[in-house]
Amino acid sequence: MTMSDPLGDMLTRIRNGQQARKNVVSSPASRMRSNVLEVLKREGYIRGFTSNLSEETQNYSHLNIELKYYEGEPVIREIKRISKPGRRVYSKINELPRVFNGLGISIISTPQGVMSDNEARAANVGGEVLCHVF
Repeated sequence: MTMSDPLGDMLTRIRNGQQARKNVVSSPASRMRSNVLEVLKREGYIRGFTSNLSEETQNYSHLNIELKYYEGEPVIREIKRISKPGRRVYSKINELPRVFNGLGISIISTPQGVMSDNEARAANVGGEVLCHVF
């Protein structure tokens, strides 16, 4: 069965893993998910991620996401999907949202790739607002 929102599924796995105090969560691999995880790693919200082939079927790849904690509390307090399959949300460069007055980030899918809102402002590009992280 196919998934209607793969990125939303990965964000939910991260949210649930941090509530259960897991060190590593697993998610099916895709290029979009890897790009979003790269932004989260660059901004310091996760320790890292690795991609590996599943043992059962040799054509199904997984991403193992290493979650990050600070003094026993999850670094990610809130992770929320903004643009959904039923309602896409696009934003111009001068209308990019600030998350918690600049304390959090928005992850934006731009023509130059997936990047945080600060990187998008520096590159002077807008795009689809994928999610907010705080």
